[in-house]
Amino acid sequence: MSGHILAMGGGDVVSPTSQLDEYLLELTGKKRPKVGYLPTAAGERPEGIQWFYDTFAERDCEPSHLELFGMPKAPAAWIAAQDVVYVCGGNTANALAIWRVHGVDIALREAWEGGAVLGGWSAGANCWFEDSVTDSYGPRLRELGSGLGFLAGSFCPHFDGEPERRPTYTRLVRAGVLAPGYAADDDAAFHFEGTELREVVSQREGAGGYRVDVDGEQPLEPRRL
Repeated sequence: MSGHILAMGGGDVVSPTSQLDEYLLELTGKKRPKVGYLPTAAGERPEGIQWFYDTFAERDCEPSHLELFGMPKAPAAWIAAQDVVYVCGGNTANALAIWRVHGVDIALREAWEGGAVLGGWSAGANCWFEDSVTDSYGPRLRELGSGLGFLAGSFCPHFDGEPERRPTYTRLVRAGVLAPGYAADDDAAFHFEGTELREVVSQREGAGGYRVDVDGEQPLEPRRL
C-alpha cells in the first residue's frame, strides 16, 4: 500500500487560510493526524519552525518537527510515527544531501509505502520527483539532477509566480535535459495516490497545473478547494 503525495507550487502555504494545508490533513483520513515538519531545505530557521507551530496549532492535528543539523535523534523513528510529513521550501539540493546522509530518504519511502501522506511546496514538491527545475545552485535556474524519484518525471513549482520558471522548464523539457513532467502555479497542487495522479487542486482562481512535454504545455483542469 502506498500513501499520498501532495506537490504544491507555492503561494499561500503554512498559513491559517491555506486550503492546501487543510487538504493535506484530510488525505490522512484521520480526525487528529500527526503532522511532522521537515525544515531542512530552509536551513531549519527558528522563525520558520515557529511559523509552522503557530499555524498548525490552529488545526486539529498533532504537530512536531525534525531537525537534522547538529545531532539528530532517531530520524527514521520520528518519520515512521507521522501521518503527514510536510517539507518546506528552500534549497532542494541541500535538503536531499542531508537527508541521504541520515537515511531520511529511505525512511520517507518506507513511510509513503506504508500509507503516509507526504507533501510540501517548492523544494518540498521538487524532492519527490526524479528531477526538477531549481535555484539550489545559484540564481540561474537549472535542472536539479537527482530527486528522490518516488514519482516519475520532472516537476516545476512557481510556474506563474516567478517569471523565469515557465520558460526555463519548457526549454529544458523540450531539449531533453529534463524528462516530461508537471508544473504547478502558486496556490495549486498535484495529488498523487501511490504513483497515480488523482487530481489537480487549487485554492485561488486562475491557479492551475500543467502537463509539460516536448510538444509544450497541456493545462490540467483543477478542482477548486
